[in-house]
Amino acid sequence: MKRVVRPITAKYLHNVAAYYLERYPSSAEGLRRVLNRRVARARMLEAPVMENVSQAIEAVVARFVDAGVIDDRAFAQTKARSLHRRGTSSRLTRQKLKMAGVDGDTLDQAMEGLDIELDLTPTQREQRAAAALARRRRLGPYRAAEARKDHRLRDLATMARAGFAYDVARKVVDAASPDALDET
Repeated sequence: MKRVVRPITAKYLHNVAAYYLERYPSSAEGLRRVLNRRVARARMLEAPVMENVSQAIEAVVARFVDAGVIDDRAFAQTKARSLHRRGTSSRLTRQKLKMAGVDGDTLDQAMEGLDIELDLTPTQREQRAAAALARRRRLGPYRAAEARKDHRLRDLATMARAGFAYDVARKVVDAASPDALDET
């Protein structure tokens, strides 16, 4: 059974973008990547591709940006807030937002906005994120008391892989209790 491949047209690209944005939040660059992947897949399957497909992709992205469906600032702010709540370090948050196609200025504004929203300094925000990761992964003070000493280095390594600085990781892992983390 041969697969039917639809030709790539401006209307098709618009429909693909609309369907994608219904399901996933995205930055302008993220949508651009999705549409380019769709075109690349169509070319591999030898489907007819319209002339000036890159201009058509830019027009579709611009249409969604102008309509307010895509807002890189709001996307970056929401994603940064979500990642912070899960216990993602600032370093990893920045990396993930860059991978999502958020530019540097928007990224900086999102991180500053997160500090203002949470009413924290960047250091306090980082410590709170580290505490959230420790709670989620049951590290340090969230581990059984008899196992803490044996797993200290493993917990520090987990925090380091998550992108936290050594002093922040040490403070969280060596905290006396979960309540002591909430006070910082």
